[in-house]
Formats: sequence, structure tokens, C-alpha cells
Amino acid sequence: MRPITRRQLGGLALALGARASRLFAANGIDDVLRSGREQRKIPAVVAMTGTANHVTYAGAFGTRDAESGMKVGEDSIFAIASMTKAVMSAAAMQMVERGKMTLDEPASKHLPELGMLQVLEGFDGAGKALLRPAKKPVTLRHLLTHTSGFAYDTWHEAMFKFTSANGDATHVLAFEPGSNWQYGPSTFWAGRLVEAVSGMDLETYMRQNILGPLGMKDTTFVFPQAKFDRLVQRYQHQPDGSMTPAMRILPVPPPVYRGDGGLFSTAPDYMKFTQMILKKGAGPSGERILQAKTVAQMSTNGTGMIPAGRLKTQRPSQSSDVDFHVGHDDRYTLGFLMNPDAVPGARSAGSLGWAGINNTYYWIDPRRSICGVIMMQFLPFADKDAVALLSDFEHAAYVARI
Repeated sequence: MRPITRRQLGGLALALGARASRLFAANGIDDVLRSGREQRKIPAVVAMTGTANHVTYAGAFGTRDAESGMKVGEDSIFAIASMTKAVMSAAAMQMVERGKMTLDEPASKHLPELGMLQVLEGFDGAGKALLRPAKKPVTLRHLLTHTSGFAYDTWHEAMFKFTSANGDATHVLAFEPGSNWQYGPSTFWAGRLVEAVSGMDLETYMRQNILGPLGMKDTTFVFPQAKFDRLVQRYQHQPDGSMTPAMRILPVPPPVYRGDGGLFSTAPDYMKFTQMILKKGAGPSGERILQAKTVAQMSTNGTGMIPAGRLKTQRPSQSSDVDFHVGHDDRYTLGFLMNPDAVPGARSAGSLGWAGINNTYYWIDPRRSICGVIMMQFLPFADKDAVALLSDFEHAAYVARI
């Protein structure tokens, strides 16, 4: 046997040092998540970080449900709600790439019902809604940037008043298209557009064009009975700090596939989607999910000078007030919330991200080639404890890269 040279010893020391450094960093993130979950009494959390090509951290803490005591794992399945929106936006942009529709043509070209929208202008003295026909057509660009005028009543006072009086908000806008930003069911309509121009239902289209090619085998609108043991229970965070569990039952297939929510997924699956964005649209084997120029388009400010991301709740049990970057004006792209300003010790300027109402979150940092996913499963959205754990996890992930 030949003796080991000094150079080989040096290389071995460097390799062992790098491995030890990664282990130390992972242990640090473990500690942040474990202690943060226990301190804040969060039932379950699964989190991952990665680069474009590698998963750099994975951890799972807590239990699947209140009764069994079964531990969650990295492959535990969560209802990801509005994290569906980014996947939906990618599907819509595929249709643009293929010439099936454009960003700026009236969406009513493909869905005539979107040509009959009304704008909610206010209420008369008797509380009756004042409606008028929209002056401008809604476009796919409006839908993907949430400047369409569609608004969830959870975060819009006038729409909350309208729906509370049994108003149907399906074809009612909170403002003229393109004039403001408001979070709402815009990508529900984007999903309807994809179905109309592709000739497929949304589950089939996503399976064939995004989920399948990316290997997102656990992501679906239709929850399979065979995977029920992996489904994480949902909870309601009460004002006294306690967590009330919801009944854990097999989700029934939805009557309509909603592009604004409804997917079930895992942290490893969603990481594959975020990694695709970091890889400028390339899948795990180099296959094209999106063109690089499309990802660039989806990664830039799509609302101009109109700020995005701040929401005032009308339903405190469903959502807290939302402002993830206090003191800074975020923007919305064709699919993501984007922070123009860097977050100290965390994501870079120009990073992309968003969330699901049950406190699932992700971010994509193209400048530093890092992405992260953290999944919890309780209401209200943007709960202070969930946001604090997200922040602690994100900062620990960036420290681990130094």
C-alpha cells in the first residue's frame, strides 16, 4: 500500500472539515427549529433548504396529529393552499410560451364570462352595493400580478361587507383592472384559462407538464387514500395560545380544480419547484419546464410603483394582518411576491416567495442560489409564532451558508 502524501492528507482534512462544517450548520438549524417549535407550541414543522442542484438541509419536528403521537417526517403531506398559485402561474406562462394566449389580450377572448365583470364602487345609505361595469378588460398579466381587481374578502373591507350581505364576488372586482394590487382569486381564473386553451383539466395539465417532469410525485389536487397516513392534521391557534385540532379526515376530491389553492404537497416536492426557478426553468434532468427568458420575466417587478404584500384582515381567526417586510414596499411579479430590498441576514434583494394560508412558506433567492421551504399546518395565516419561526429558520439557513 502506498503511503498517503501530504497533499492527500490536506485534501482529506479539507473534506472532513467541510463535512463537519455542514454537520454543524445542520445541527444549528435543527436546534432553531426544535426549540422554536417547542417554545411556540407549534404541533409540526418540516423544513428544507437547497441550492439549484442540491438539498442542503432537511428536518422534521413534531407529530402528525394530536391523537396518535406519530412523528412527522420529511415526506409528510400538507395542504399548501396558496402555494398552488406559483405552480399555477408557471402553467399559465407555459401557455404563453406555446402561443396559446398572451399576457395582454383580454382574458374574455378565452373565457367570455370575464367580459361581464362589475366593479364594486361602494354602498348606498341603505347598505346596498353600488356596482358598475368594468371599463378595462382583465388580462392574464393582471391575474398573475394580482392587479385584476379580484379580491378575497378575508383581506378587503368592502368585499367582506359585500359577501357578508350574500353578495357573489365571482364576477365582482374591488377596483378597475391594473389600478391597484389586492390579493385574491386571480389565479383561480388563470387556471380556468389554462383549462380552456389546453383542453385539459388542471390536475391533468399540471401532472403532465409540471408535476410529473419535476418528479413532484406527492403533489396533487386529489388526495390518494393510500397516502392518508402521511397527512398532517390542521389546527386553529386560539387567543390563549392553545391549539385546537381539526378533525383529520381523508380530503374529498374537489368539484373544481382551483388554481389559487387546493394542492397537497410535501417539502421535498415543493423544493423541486423552487429549484426549477433557480435553474432558470430547467428540470432535474435538464428538461425545460419554462424557458429561461420566461423565468426572468417572472422574477421581475410586475406592479411598477404599486406596492404589494400588505393585507389588513377582516377575519382574524383565518388570518392575522400581513406585512412580512415591515418598513419596506414589496412588489408582485408574474407569480411571486418580490422584495426589492434585502432582508438583513437573510434573503437578498430581488428574492421571490409567498405562502399558503395554513402557514406554509417558501422563498427563492436567485442572487445567492438558495431556496427554502417550511411547512406548518394551522390558522390563522401570518400568525406571529409561525412568522417568527419562519424568520428564525431563514436566518439560520443563511448563517449555515457562511
